[in-house]
Amino acid sequence: MRVLLLGSGGREHAIARALRLDPAVTALHCAPGNPGTAEIADNHVLDPTDPVAVVELARRIRPELVVIGPEAVLIAGVADAVRRAGIPCFGPDAAAARIEGSKAFAKEIMEAAGVPTAASRVCESDDEVRAALDLFGPPYVVKDDGLAAGKGVVVTEDRAAAEEHAGSCGRVVVEEYLEGPEISLFALSDGTHSVPLLPAQDFKRAYDGDEGPNTGGMGAYTPLPWAPAGLVDEVMSTVVQPVIDELRNRRTPYVGVLYAGLALTPAGIRVIEFNARFGDPEVQVVLDRLATPLATLLQSCAIGGLPENTRLEWKPGAAVTVVVAAENYPADPVKGDVVAGIEEADAVPGAYVLHAGTKYSQQLLVAAGGRVLDVVGTGPDLAAARATAYEAVDKIRMRGMRYRSDIAAKATASPS
Repeated sequence: MRVLLLGSGGREHAIARALRLDPAVTALHCAPGNPGTAEIADNHVLDPTDPVAVVELARRIRPELVVIGPEAVLIAGVADAVRRAGIPCFGPDAAAARIEGSKAFAKEIMEAAGVPTAASRVCESDDEVRAALDLFGPPYVVKDDGLAAGKGVVVTEDRAAAEEHAGSCGRVVVEEYLEGPEISLFALSDGTHSVPLLPAQDFKRAYDGDEGPNTGGMGAYTPLPWAPAGLVDEVMSTVVQPVIDELRNRRTPYVGVLYAGLALTPAGIRVIEFNARFGDPEVQVVLDRLATPLATLLQSCAIGGLPENTRLEWKPGAAVTVVVAAENYPADPVKGDVVAGIEEADAVPGAYVLHAGTKYSQQLLVAAGGRVLDVVGTGPDLAAARATAYEAVDKIRMRGMRYRSDIAAKATASPS
């Protein structure tokens, strides 16, 4: 099987690694890819949000499957164009991808499908924002209605900060705060049927102890030893499948991965948000544990052939990923610093490094984004996987690098 993967970040390197492990894959292409994907695939320079350029490339390399990584590519309608060209594509059309592209649309779908979520108000003026903030009270939750690369949400006790964020966004969704631990669950869909992947937990705040601003994600782990029994089945029956059914009924079938960000509140499961693609950095740990061949699975979704009640196979043990970020991330990350130590980190047993924001400059690997590397540690249990990940992080060298030191710490702490 020839596969074309669109995107260039740590998510795409993780997906490319999993695709390469599928024995059915005979050729793997990435566009544009990054220095990490270049080691396992053929990279192609293009703008993945340009449907014409993507279709032209696909016609040259004749893939049997196109996999779309980033949300911006989906919103740009690239999946629509690829399907019109007669090529199987894993990733929703632009109409269905609005479930991430518009928080207001996601709320509309959840209401129609009876999916439990936070009470909310869609606001388009300062007066509407102030009224919604009065209604829900602190902590204030203000979400940019459009795409914001995982950083369009402010959760704060500071009323002025909440109003300032709303003013900078335009149309926003203001909602009640959901109390409780958060879980990420991916589900693959062919437009009719769906199958869950392992649940994971990510860490959005920039600093240890969940302090600081929201980021695109500073680390993740799976499995979740504290998750209640039956959680995945409940989410699939009350959240994922109702959404898939609602979108199909609207004649916008959802073909791709649906990410559900969930809060386990005292009142039960509530949806925080949906994404129309694999979440980063959760995808790194979830795909690391997947034993079922990925390309074959995604192609089944793309052609509408995912068997009902599909059961996936998983490797035993655990995985933890720690994000190594550039100085001053997420505000204004410093770019251009030399990145070293990757070979030493890869040499740590059970560890490997994924490129998230790197490039070559004058034959040197340098930081080219806020999140620079994803360091993955694996082991027979979470404690071992966590220890391996941080042992590998210690091998990385980059001026001003920063990372959280508490990824999966609570989950591996001994009961007091």
